[in-house]
Amino acid sequence: MTDRDALVKIINLKKHFEIKRQVIFHKQIGAVKAVDGITFDIYKGETLGLVGESGCGKSTTGRCIVQLQRPSEGEVIYKGDDLTKVKTKELRFTRKYIQMIFQDPYASLNPRMTVYKIISEPIDNFNLSKNSRETQDRVRELLSLVGLHEDFINRYPHEFSGGQRQRIGIARALATNPEFIVCDEPISALDVSIQAQIINLLRDLQEKLGLTYLFIAHDLSMVRFISTRIAVMYLGKLVELTTSNNLFENTMHPYTKALLSGVPVPDPAIEKIREPIILEGEVPSPIAPPSGCRFHTRCPMATDLCAEQTPAWREVAPDHWIACHLV
Repeated sequence: MTDRDALVKIINLKKHFEIKRQVIFHKQIGAVKAVDGITFDIYKGETLGLVGESGCGKSTTGRCIVQLQRPSEGEVIYKGDDLTKVKTKELRFTRKYIQMIFQDPYASLNPRMTVYKIISEPIDNFNLSKNSRETQDRVRELLSLVGLHEDFINRYPHEFSGGQRQRIGIARALATNPEFIVCDEPISALDVSIQAQIINLLRDLQEKLGLTYLFIAHDLSMVRFISTRIAVMYLGKLVELTTSNNLFENTMHPYTKALLSGVPVPDPAIEKIREPIILEGEVPSPIAPPSGCRFHTRCPMATDLCAEQTPAWREVAPDHWIACHLV
């Protein structure tokens, strides 16, 4: 990977969840390989989309970058510091600049706290205001920034719609003036009519505040709209990473082609003759993933080499990375 303004560098990141037998001395009998050795950069000011099927390790990757879950192996380098080596107590100094927007706005907000308490909590934790008046002004400013009225300040989460709750979650993430935000499927729990509003809000905030996003999602059309580059993940591994337009116009990996074939095209003539690629079989278990290329058990183009040897993560064209023997 190139070092051009890389704000975050992910190097051989792994997260394995141990499976233990409960009866005999909690003996470990295996591990779920949720993330299994991925490497990529996130450049300052960009939005990197991370897509893939449910259970492929997208959200775990985001949580490991923020250090909500500690990686099993690998490095997460932010401004020259490897966050995996930083002690938990010292991480609070970094978390001021790295925040997260969670998937479910109904579960991520404390129902017993008012909007003021929810948004002011990170301000108080990091001593970002001199007094309560300054804190109130800052909370009102953040509410206005995300398109909510300042009169909402003393209301509770149950009084808001899903879209409004997600705006409160975004305001909370912005409270510490971060420069990098992990957006963990922030629109998947919202109505389609609200999703575009939240996406447009995130884009406006990025332009206004100079933010950098890791945008995790499964809706490829939305990801294309907001992302500078897109990374495709399958069973704990990255299979392709390139610019947003290039991924749609010059797809190389068989799995990416199958994903994109399911995205509707807003042209009735093209949609009528287009045939989606149907992948046969089930996604293998992350406890015992296939040897070689993890996609070979479902790939219509797989060869013996695909089953025997793990493909290298390589740059096949400028800013186009792929892990496939067939390319």
